[in-house]
Amino acid sequence: MLKETKEGLILQIKISPNSSKNEIIKNCDSIKVKITALPVGGKANKALIEYLAKEFKIPKTTIQIIKGAANKEKTILIKVFDVQKIKFIKEKLQN
Repeated sequence: MLKETKEGLILQIKISPNSSKNEIIKNCDSIKVKITALPVGGKANKALIEYLAKEFKIPKTTIQIIKGAANKEKTILIKVFDVQKIKFIKEKLQN
């Protein structure tokens, strides 16, 4: 789900494109992100990165989809090393 590595935070999510609104839904064992964009031509992936950057208050360039670019299940690398920022992201995903 969420783990710290030397490269940054690794986040495993399930994306739900073409939703009515952008939101993060947390379950006890998974994270689902709803995105309004359609899954056409990489639009949903781009919208996902923009949404996560806005939610976590980090630059879009620090977020990278490292696995599952064409699937609903994705592995995301968030290249942050600031302890306060990591704590903020973890709190956002666990509350």
